[in-house]
Amino acid sequence: MNCSRAGTPQPDKGAFVRDMFAKIAPRYDTANRVISAGLDEGWRKRAIALLAPPKGGRVLDLCCGTGDVVFHLLRIDPSLDVTGVDFCEPMLENARRRATHEARGKATFVEADVMTLPFEDRAFDGATMGFSMRNVVDIDATLREIRRVLRPGARFVNLDMSKAPNKLWKALFGVYFYRIVPLIGGVVGGSHQAYSYLPNSLTNHPNAEALRERFEKAGFQNSGFVRLMGGAIAIHYGTAA
Repeated sequence: MNCSRAGTPQPDKGAFVRDMFAKIAPRYDTANRVISAGLDEGWRKRAIALLAPPKGGRVLDLCCGTGDVVFHLLRIDPSLDVTGVDFCEPMLENARRRATHEARGKATFVEADVMTLPFEDRAFDGATMGFSMRNVVDIDATLREIRRVLRPGARFVNLDMSKAPNKLWKALFGVYFYRIVPLIGGVVGGSHQAYSYLPNSLTNHPNAEALRERFEKAGFQNSGFVRLMGGAIAIHYGTAA
């Protein structure tokens, strides 16, 4: 999933990432299920449980890709009004196509950059982001923009890859993530290049503790995180003041 001007050593980072995700959009969902052995569905459910949006609330899913989190939210609570944002139109095309048979409530998809959201201040009762924070070029600016559009007391929940604290598990997971995932992605997702970039995007991403500190720096209160898969996956959360 993607949505912002994001990290790779290219002259135009945003164009690179947007084009990359556009290329893999047709087989993106299938590749995700294969790479995670289907576990990604459970991770999203854990993240949504931490969000706990109010009945009838307005929720924003950032870097929504093909809409996985959007449709999970509506399956759990069809009363929600969910807006998915992404800056890759081919991903949004897939999301809108899926919405015709998967959306159990109001789902809207908007093409926009997560760092310059086209919404008023304090417009949403909750926000989510799945597997994308490590792609944004400026984490602090992204977090401030998310906080801007949240009402006081609303929670932001971020699900993403992280760095396992156990050195042995980190090394074992690294073999899979950096070596096996690109091979699977090349076959199933249709682009070895894209699925080489995605693991490498974690290299300079802050660890779980450091990312929690970035939440606090951006003005989120009661921030914390939950480690999954031995810390290779983390769910971060914080409440807008």
